[in-house]
Amino acid sequence: MDVANQLAASGQFKVAKEPLGFIKFLQWFFAIFAFATCGSYSGEFKVSVHCKNKTESKLNIEVEFEYPFRLHQVYYDAPTCKGGTPERLFLIGDYSSSAQFFVTIAVFAFLYSMGALATYFFLQTKYRENNKGPMIDFIVTVVFTFMWLVSSAAWAKGLSDVKMATDPERNIDMIEACKNTENKCEEVQDPVMSGLNTSVVFGFLNFILWAGNIWFVFKETGWTAPFMRYPPPAQGKQPAPDSFGTPGYGQDARGYGQPDPYGAPQGGYQPEYGQQGGYSQQGGYNQGGDFNQGGYGQQGAPTSFSNQM
Repeated sequence: MDVANQLAASGQFKVAKEPLGFIKFLQWFFAIFAFATCGSYSGEFKVSVHCKNKTESKLNIEVEFEYPFRLHQVYYDAPTCKGGTPERLFLIGDYSSSAQFFVTIAVFAFLYSMGALATYFFLQTKYRENNKGPMIDFIVTVVFTFMWLVSSAAWAKGLSDVKMATDPERNIDMIEACKNTENKCEEVQDPVMSGLNTSVVFGFLNFILWAGNIWFVFKETGWTAPFMRYPPPAQGKQPAPDSFGTPGYGQDARGYGQPDPYGAPQGGYQPEYGQQGGYSQQGGYNQGGDFNQGGYGQQGAPTSFSNQM
């Protein structure tokens, strides 16, 4: 219990609610039905032979067959209606290859799905490390998708052949005594094939599940990043960089953070702003009768002009 509690505490079970984990659980679940309905199948059919001589008749001939459907090894004895040793007849066909191939794919899909779920729950960090886990998962998912399609199609064709080989009417035609019109042969029971039909349905259902899961595993690989298009940036006025200054009086005249060659003390003409008769930093002439603070001085006229007069 302590180990189980530790695993439960360290697990990340929220992935089971996501498509990646939920579909993997469905794959595990339906894989069980696929190999169980096919691998555990056993059936039979019955025919009867009514001979002219009633003592030689056999009214209940049972023919049993099962997985892996090596029908050429299945035989039954039918009366000849002539006395003597009964006739031994074999079914036709060996369909073990398609049936075993289908069951093998189902078993491996079951095991891989169970291992993948354990990895999602308890080894999520390892799974996403260097993005190797999603890449391997994607490749295996593609392979299983293809194998489910091939195995399901092969088993569907094999099942069709099994139905033909176990058809009571076809086997009646093979009995020598039934070729005589004086004898009467008829089928008593057909084989029940519903379980095998279900296995084919589950095979193609597994193919759909694995094919649908390709996209969700592909998104985990990160290979979609180069194809993602992000919206363009909003069109608007970009702010000026901090290195750009604001040109103005008393600052660098160029305004770009570069030294002004005309403002450096190199012996050139450098008017002294802010002195009498000059332009002050408050936006006007100084108090010596000049234009000051947006208006004329108290004396009403600039004194510099009166001195020149």
